[in-house]
Amino acid sequence: MGTARLAVLMTVGAALLWSTGGLFVKLLNQGPLTILFYRSLFAAVLFLAIFRKSLFRVNRLMIISVLFYAPLLIAFVTSTKLTTAANAIFLQYTAPAYVLLLEPYFIRTRLTRTNVLTVIACFAGMCLFFVDQFTTPDNWYGIILAAANGIILAGLLISQKMNKPEYQPSAVFFGNILVCLITLPWFVSAPWPTTQETGYLMFLGFGQLGLGFVLFLYGQKHLPALESSLIAMLEPLLNPVWVYVGYGEKPGLWAIFGGSVILAALVIRMVFMEKKHLQPGT
Repeated sequence: MGTARLAVLMTVGAALLWSTGGLFVKLLNQGPLTILFYRSLFAAVLFLAIFRKSLFRVNRLMIISVLFYAPLLIAFVTSTKLTTAANAIFLQYTAPAYVLLLEPYFIRTRLTRTNVLTVIACFAGMCLFFVDQFTTPDNWYGIILAAANGIILAGLLISQKMNKPEYQPSAVFFGNILVCLITLPWFVSAPWPTTQETGYLMFLGFGQLGLGFVLFLYGQKHLPALESSLIAMLEPLLNPVWVYVGYGEKPGLWAIFGGSVILAALVIRMVFMEKKHLQPGT
């Protein structure tokens, strides 16, 4: 199997694993902070077994990434518990819009008209998520936390992009260690999980989070940014599907519409920029 084809399969596998997060968070009876401890502990163990000494490369940007990574995980799991899985994942995927706005200041890229239109479309899609809240205001906190998570994810993406690739696994590993330290009091006070719950938690840690990141980091090394980004879009598309099939949670129509606007804007922008890049003289 060629390297490029293997990288595609790895990235697809990562997106599929990530997309199952909402389902298992919903199925577990534990509170979000207890789930986070087990999930990050298992993911950290997997990373240590695979990357070993290379994980202990530290620089300033890696530390900054860690400080974004830990709140990202905490906000995602908590918002998934507080609102629908569709709301949590779609609002998190507003992150590329924030990246487009912030990149000119941190990476010295140019803010193009295409990027501005993409940002406007993403924010318009985000506003649609709030329509349902005026009739069912019980999950406002989850909506607001999920929207904030888009900003947090943007910070992680920018800090990782500014850093060298060999520091990216270290950021994920120490980010999970930080999550464990933050959520340790909830782990200590919580009852032991049942056998079934332990299986769910192990899958979330070793599979959904840990192996998901391992596969994606491999794919990033061997695929163009456009291809890996498009494949990663499987996560927000499939996340609500698994939750509906396995848990019976139906996303609101406005959430589906808003999420479709966000994903469509990002995909159209990526394809347009790739075609523009391939034109002679551009």
